[in-house]
Amino acid sequence: MAEGFDFNDRPFLVFWEITRACALACRHCRAEAQPHRNPGELDPAGALRLIGQLAEWRPPMLILTGGDPLMRRDAIDLVRNASDAGLHVGLSPSATPRLLRTDFAQLKEAGVQRMSLSLDGSTRETHDAFRGVPGTFDRTIEAVRRAHAAGLSLQINTTLTRGNVYEYESFKRLMFVLKPAMWSVFLLVPTGRAGLEALPEAAEIERIFEDMAELVGNAPFAVKTTEGHHFRRVLIQQRGGGMVRSRPGLSSPAGIRDGRGVMFISHTGEVSPSGFLPIVCGNVRGSHPAEIYRHHPLFVSLRDSDALGGKCGRCEFRNLCGGSRARAYGVTGDPFAADPSCSYQPALAN
Repeated sequence: MAEGFDFNDRPFLVFWEITRACALACRHCRAEAQPHRNPGELDPAGALRLIGQLAEWRPPMLILTGGDPLMRRDAIDLVRNASDAGLHVGLSPSATPRLLRTDFAQLKEAGVQRMSLSLDGSTRETHDAFRGVPGTFDRTIEAVRRAHAAGLSLQINTTLTRGNVYEYESFKRLMFVLKPAMWSVFLLVPTGRAGLEALPEAAEIERIFEDMAELVGNAPFAVKTTEGHHFRRVLIQQRGGGMVRSRPGLSSPAGIRDGRGVMFISHTGEVSPSGFLPIVCGNVRGSHPAEIYRHHPLFVSLRDSDALGGKCGRCEFRNLCGGSRARAYGVTGDPFAADPSCSYQPALAN
């Protein structure tokens, strides 16, 4: 499904922040989530209209996120409507008591193709400190157990920061215990509550990516990165080919990045190239999301690898990787600048 995907026609991944409300207080929250729902959220009628538009367009994957998507009372209805309309639906809930009161079998029945849970500390102490609420680690582990019991495909997301990068080996060992279908390692972007001081060193990230590459095809779970696109370059350098493939489920096509195969829709309908690149390009209340994605100048430019600046623009891996446009923007204010978390020096002179 991923081969030959046309990024100019539609995104591979649509992230829809159905609410910004969340009971957690995560240290590096992109959304700077709040405890109560915003009255300006898309209402049920607006949400169903958007689902209809997405169903016409048929992006391969729709991820309902937040905040905590389960803070919307109609979250399961939205999943069911999207699934019935032919969309593949993922759900990214927060590990709160609300999640553990939810029937995981009902989530699967409604059409959740994959659930993603976050583990940003390999121990109870470090994870709960990161998430800002005691008990979050234990609830996450229980949610993992319930997902497996319900037969829900599970993805575990781990955010690497300067404060937890030393736990990488512990995270890796934990994945072999928890056995998700996918381990997604997210490389921090300074946006929302996350500051520049939390970025890991580029050399440390390179070492970790080199180790992660050994897991691909050898671990009992698939491996990918989020906002760490140069992991693809590391794989190519180590293996002379061979990309990350998610199994079971959908694989992401090579070259996907912010605005290029990715689109983000906020709780109020605003459209951005990704949740971590918060430049508003339109609103689904007044425009079809396909029109925004296909024609807004920022989206068009982000899909052009030759528009990249700095060493990313000179890099021989720019079509495969292209760097994190979100991190470039968060650090420099320019979404086309070089990704500061990549230590690679391109071989190309121009």
